[in-house]
Amino acid sequence: MVQVICAGIISFLVSIFVTPLLIRYFHRRAMGQEIREDGPKSHARKRGTPTMGGIAILLAIALGYLGGSLAALATGHSAFTASGLIVLFLTLALGLVGFADDGIKLFMQRNLGLNKTAKLVAQFIIAIAFGLLILRFPDEHGLTPGSPFLSFVRDIDTIDLNLGGGVAGTLVFLAFIYILLAAWSNAVNLTDGLDGLAAGTTALVMAAYTAITFWQFRNSCDAVATAGCYSVRDPLDLAILAASGLGACVGFLWWNAAPAKIFMGDTGSLALGGLVAGLSVASRTELLMIIIGALFVLEAASVVIQVASFKTTGKRVFRMAPFHHHFENGGWPETAVVVRFWIISAMSVLLGLAAFYGEWLSQNGAGQ
Repeated sequence: MVQVICAGIISFLVSIFVTPLLIRYFHRRAMGQEIREDGPKSHARKRGTPTMGGIAILLAIALGYLGGSLAALATGHSAFTASGLIVLFLTLALGLVGFADDGIKLFMQRNLGLNKTAKLVAQFIIAIAFGLLILRFPDEHGLTPGSPFLSFVRDIDTIDLNLGGGVAGTLVFLAFIYILLAAWSNAVNLTDGLDGLAAGTTALVMAAYTAITFWQFRNSCDAVATAGCYSVRDPLDLAILAASGLGACVGFLWWNAAPAKIFMGDTGSLALGGLVAGLSVASRTELLMIIIGALFVLEAASVVIQVASFKTTGKRVFRMAPFHHHFENGGWPETAVVVRFWIISAMSVLLGLAAFYGEWLSQNGAGQ
């Protein structure tokens, strides 16, 4: 547990102290966010607010993971494992895509940044690399960082995404990984539209995954081969990474809460989406993440519904999408929308944790 606590504390301190340095840096150079003309009118006051705060988040995650891993080594545990490093690679790589996007917005004064094609191509290349790496590097028990099986709380043995192997199976698995990564990274990106919304929601999700992966570590089949044990490679390393994400988001939220002094930008939102996706794959909980990250799912779904409705009927379902803007345009204060959405996220996190723990109890015959 000390390793996880160290990671969370270090990432929090890095995030909360580095973020104001970024705020001052961008303010001195008069570099701030441009506001979409078709956005809510109340957002006009945010013009000029510094962005690229995701730099602090990425630095905090990396240093938190480093500190937690060193603490793991000091206490006799494995560290810098394949699972942790591959998920960290995914997080940093997507953060780099976001960094390029934010750079175009700031230095070229183009509010929309990278075009959709460039983003999708970059996400595709990163997804292929992640998908190829995640099924390699077996440990002494033959466990790889990821699994070719679809998973809920653990692998569903009847759904083999790799189709038993071969070229066709590999292509299907890589397609699944691409869809998963693109969906989560873009869902978090879409949620990042109100002060503190994405940072607070991601913090809740990271808190859940810190608990889930540490529970997997304490009940690992490598340590205790009992009913309900988990066949997950490097769960402690994943817990350290999740705790690093939690600390980074909470530290950043201090400055990003309304009225925001800085935005995370795509540098932060794409990276955090990658962290969400990577943790779900490495912990073998892809479907469970849909419950825990339900707010992200709803935000992305609202955009899909809005676009589909407008293209087929010429009518809009929401006043504006993503649907946090629907409530904002309906007269809700921004802080009210954010807090209520945090409540929804907290409820979905609790529901996901209940499903996770309930499955473990059922495996152990509790309540029968």
